[in-house]
Amino acid sequence: MASAPRPSTPAPPSSTSTRYTGKAYVEDGRQWTASDIGLTHRTCAWMSNGFMSVNTDAGAGRAFLRSLYRQYADWGVDFVKLDCIFGTDYSPKEIMAVSETLKELERPVILSISPGTEVTPALAENITQHVDMYRITGDDWDSWKDVRPHFDVARSFADANKITGLRGRSWPDLDMLPFGRLTDAGVNQGPHRSTNLTFDEQLTQMVLWSMAKSPLMYGGDLRHLNDDTFDLITHPTLLKINHHTKNNMEFGYIHSERTSERNEHSGRSDLTNNGGTVLGLATCNDKNTGGWHSSSKDHICRGFGIQNDNASFCMSKAKLLPTSDGVTMSGVEDQAKFHLVGIDTNDGCLDASVSPMFSTCEQHSNQKLDT
Repeated sequence: MASAPRPSTPAPPSSTSTRYTGKAYVEDGRQWTASDIGLTHRTCAWMSNGFMSVNTDAGAGRAFLRSLYRQYADWGVDFVKLDCIFGTDYSPKEIMAVSETLKELERPVILSISPGTEVTPALAENITQHVDMYRITGDDWDSWKDVRPHFDVARSFADANKITGLRGRSWPDLDMLPFGRLTDAGVNQGPHRSTNLTFDEQLTQMVLWSMAKSPLMYGGDLRHLNDDTFDLITHPTLLKINHHTKNNMEFGYIHSERTSERNEHSGRSDLTNNGGTVLGLATCNDKNTGGWHSSSKDHICRGFGIQNDNASFCMSKAKLLPTSDGVTMSGVEDQAKFHLVGIDTNDGCLDASVSPMFSTCEQHSNQKLDT
């Protein structure tokens, strides 16, 4: 979308000159101005008097785009967001025209398109080779009702193998992270307030965005960035997931569901469509748990007899103690909250830790397996 009282005038379309004459563009013996190339029937719903599409079928329209984006490049612009051109405002010809214009520049410029309302993987199929990122949702603000629909959208694009990007350069965009100091939606000057999302909701959103490999765009005021928010958006493990993982998708065989009005949840697994074995969490009162029982608040055991004090294996809640074989990633110690530990035996121990080291199977140790 572009708007101007009068377009800057480049040389004729066959030239790559960036010199501007200040005069009206001339083509086919006539002068062209902004009123000749603006498509008044294709305007942005939220700013119909200012933003409108450009007629890219006309040489004057393409010349205007070259003039505009060369000016941006001269200013050192690195990122262009083209709004009202995707989703419900889909205009593939203009998307491709802008993409080709940016490729002619002497410096790289990231191209982002919006909005993401009613976007499907099929709609994105024809434009991913022309843009760097494309919105796949409506505006995301700091309420859980805004965040929640992103799970379904992210799953759809993962199933369509879109979150890998085309040749590593085109990415579905789940919109901004509405953390920190914000204004209300549609308000530019304040008053400012803190995000309405709880910290757990922010963490959940950051994890989903990272697993979906969405561009991470911080939506708050950087001048008022607190330590908790900074630590969250720069979390080294989440950034590695966002940058380096592949084939990320929802695992549909385990899910959580509410079991009471106290918001307690239980995990269930459905392996009918999966030939593998899955470790899930369920209540110890479930008849299908087959020998697992709670021996204490933070101790869940499996034995040959229910409430057997000599259980073979237990899952214990424990804080890992520093060990010589601990793993540190980017200066952050990764700690697991639950272990599977051996009781009265050194034959085997399965631990939830990320450490690749082998050691004696002891409770609280940072280990994976001992044989």
